[in-house]
Amino acid sequence: MFGKNSEIVVLGAGLAGLAAGSVLSRAGARIKVIEGGPVVGGLARTMDHRGFKFDLGGHRFITKSDRIERFLLDLLGSDLLTVPRKSSIYMRGKYFDYPLKPANALFGLGVHTTLRILADYCSQRAKNAFRQPAIVSLEDWVVHSFGRRMFDLYFQEYSEKVWGIPCGNISMEWVAKRIEGLSLGKAIKNAFSKRSGRDIHTLADRFLYPPAGIGLISDRLKQEIERENTILTGTRVIRLRHEDFTVTSAMVRSGDTLADIEGGDYVSSIPLTNFVKMLHPAPPDDVREAADRLRYRDLVVVTVMLDRERITDLTWMYLPEKHIPFGRVHEPKNWSPFMAPEGKTHLVAEYFCFRGDEVWRSSDEGLAALTVKHLFNMGFIEEREVIDSCVIRVPNAYPILDVGYSEHHDRIMAYLKQFRNLRVVGRGGTFQYLNMDHAIASGIEAAEAILRKAPADIDTPGHFQQPEPALAESARR
Repeated sequence: MFGKNSEIVVLGAGLAGLAAGSVLSRAGARIKVIEGGPVVGGLARTMDHRGFKFDLGGHRFITKSDRIERFLLDLLGSDLLTVPRKSSIYMRGKYFDYPLKPANALFGLGVHTTLRILADYCSQRAKNAFRQPAIVSLEDWVVHSFGRRMFDLYFQEYSEKVWGIPCGNISMEWVAKRIEGLSLGKAIKNAFSKRSGRDIHTLADRFLYPPAGIGLISDRLKQEIERENTILTGTRVIRLRHEDFTVTSAMVRSGDTLADIEGGDYVSSIPLTNFVKMLHPAPPDDVREAADRLRYRDLVVVTVMLDRERITDLTWMYLPEKHIPFGRVHEPKNWSPFMAPEGKTHLVAEYFCFRGDEVWRSSDEGLAALTVKHLFNMGFIEEREVIDSCVIRVPNAYPILDVGYSEHHDRIMAYLKQFRNLRVVGRGGTFQYLNMDHAIASGIEAAEAILRKAPADIDTPGHFQQPEPALAESARR
């Protein structure tokens, strides 16, 4: 089926790239996967620090697609746990259940504040019945959907902590798609009837998870590819040559060695802004300018290892208040009992930041000490329990979908869509906030399009998974 010069080059070995590579390999294609990092998996990888395993942020697997679920089950077989989700919001020194439970909210916020929230919500709904204001930003959407009081209490601080820009500058697209179909009324209804939240991702109360961490998905995909093909890690793409809207070769660097890799088709999950800059000849000025206008939010993961059996019974805890420097904490042992040595546990704190800022530049020791200090102040741990720590910096973790981003994004995608043998996939490659299942789906769809010899179509599903909860978990991973 595949001729001598039909090797397919996959750039990036995150979930999307690996899924594409797996489908192509199963079909008998000759492929080569190029990964700049030392290991595969991208954001969806599991670290192992002296027997303590943790993901780069908690990664739960939930999908509405029977096909993608079968793909995962075929890949992992019985190596999957069904994990009950139990999340809390820590705010004003108190813990609030998420999803919302009216009694907890009532006694936590107090009757007066709760009644003000509900009155404001009802008032906003009445206003909406008479006029439909222009909804451009996250702030517009939240106020329209939940009322000003709820926005002021929770959404604003957390969202600005996560994204690093004012809520009025954050596009409403990501929050509307992330918590599509959810309203305050539905959240309250869900508290009384689990059936009511069945079809709303945000209210899902269970998720799938591999016993040894989310990285098992990438590891299995890697094994499938390497049965017949090659994955080159530690190999960075530095230039993509093209002619007449056809990619002809990728120049890569491994150590001090440069090489050109030629292929008939190319699949890329390289961050979109970097990808544009790699093209040679360079794209038109307006395309390069558009790439300069898009930004990613970076992540620093600080894991604290503890000499205690368990700290919480939570899968996630969200921290909206800005005086706490990290935005989310999870305890891997509550996702799988195999994530920590017997009798020990660990907490993973996520700092949302920009490369070059104070958090990114801080020493590992300083970040670990800062994390321990705040965990102690919140009453989670005692300093004497800390036995180790590990700090991981993750560039380009989340595309920032600010107001006006779509104009720049669409200009780039319209240009790339002219390439005959190129498909871009995944969260970074498409600059879309894809769930894990949609990232995998984008890789599968690209592979199948190549196998069908269909025209390149780099449009991908616009489904989002945010790293923060908001009321409806508008906060990844």
